Amino acid sequence: MVTPREFSAAASQWDLERLYNDLAKAKREYAPHTRRGLTSAEKLHLQGLLCSNSPTDIARVLHKSEGGVKTDLSKTLYRYVEALTQRAYNSLNNWRDVLEWLEEAGYKETRSPFPLPPDPFGLYVERPPVEMDCEAALAKPGALLRIKAPQQMGKSWLCERTLRQAQQVHGCQTATLSFDLADGRVFSNLETFSQWFCVAAGQQLGLSNQLDNYWDDILACNYNTTLYFQDYLLANLEENRPLALALDNVDLVFEHPAIAIDFCKLLRNWHDRARRMERNSTLWQKLRLAIVHATEVYSALDINSSPLAGVGVVVDIPEFTIAQVEQLAHQYQLSWNSQKTQKLMDLVGGHPYLVQKALDAVRRGKMNLDRLLADAPTEAGIYRNHLHKYLEKLQQSPELLQAFNEVLRSPEPIEVKSVLGFKLQSMGLVALDGDRVRPRCSLYVRYFRDRL
Repeated sequence: MVTPREFSAAASQWDLERLYNDLAKAKREYAPHTRRGLTSAEKLHLQGLLCSNSPTDIARVLHKSEGGVKTDLSKTLYRYVEALTQRAYNSLNNWRDVLEWLEEAGYKETRSPFPLPPDPFGLYVERPPVEMDCEAALAKPGALLRIKAPQQMGKSWLCERTLRQAQQVHGCQTATLSFDLADGRVFSNLETFSQWFCVAAGQQLGLSNQLDNYWDDILACNYNTTLYFQDYLLANLEENRPLALALDNVDLVFEHPAIAIDFCKLLRNWHDRARRMERNSTLWQKLRLAIVHATEVYSALDINSSPLAGVGVVVDIPEFTIAQVEQLAHQYQLSWNSQKTQKLMDLVGGHPYLVQKALDAVRRGKMNLDRLLADAPTEAGIYRNHLHKYLEKLQQSPELLQAFNEVLRSPEPIEVKSVLGFKLQSMGLVALDGDRVRPRCSLYVRYFRDRL
């Protein structure tokens, strides 16, 4: 999920992780049949409200209809906030009540005497040559860039940064479409998915739904989708301005092999069209795709084969080095020596999310580093919600749980079934060591070994 710049201050002003977790519980109380947490759309709406954006402002930023956003808020977040703050049902009628009630409930962060830069990219640490490789790849006509890394490694931030470079340096029109905005119905069959993809991409470009004019039921879904992009979306781009389109959370598509295989073939075909000497090749050269995903397409039928194999430029995001962690600590205005940096990395490695959460906690004065490290693998630690989320996922899959348990208890990297290895790696729980896997960091070993 890519957070719009207009909503970025929410992360520094509010305890978002705790708020997401508590609102998810309130959601389940309000709608007992619902098992999932907050959707990406609900999180984005919440971030917008927390940054003092009205529903009208949120609709503008997210390119949605004002009426649709107001309806969604009245059916979802307003009701969850009422349940969380123990207010009467339907008592929240003004969006400003969300800020007031949640601040009263203690979710707003205590203001630090050392404010961070307002621009979220001010806290970005480059990992050369990753950024240059992404920018160079997306600058090429008909590009297909694949940003690949486990969860919470900074893929969406890197993609957003790359899009900003494409816009400012290469004059591209940019748009991001995240598949976590699609509900289960969208993935029910290829036709529904393809039509959603066409319309959602068009809305990101400010173009209305024209399926009635460009969709022919007698033709295959990939053929129809190609014509919709070619004859409508790409044809209506500003002259001489290519489109850099980012597709985020593509792993959600990979979870549906019947759709994923055809969708990957579609993207491969579009990339090939730009390189052919055909009538419409110039039009397809305007499209530069950035695909963000945590793992490859996997299925029980052929784990080693992917329709995207050998296509485009693949960029794997590495963990932070010790020098990069020290650079980030400096950006957080912490006077750290290499000994403190090494202590933190002994526990969490160079995992970007875990490192940044620790630096933020220390900067805000919540605890010193030694206390943070001692509490980290316990229920009192700052990572408790992060660890609980993984524990729940593992408990829902006995086969995955058993595989991870074996990895935890082995003193050396071990081999596991390919499908399980891919899933554990995409979750971020393990790191690949050749054909073998090992726990990603000491934090996971210490926490999960006592609970699995």
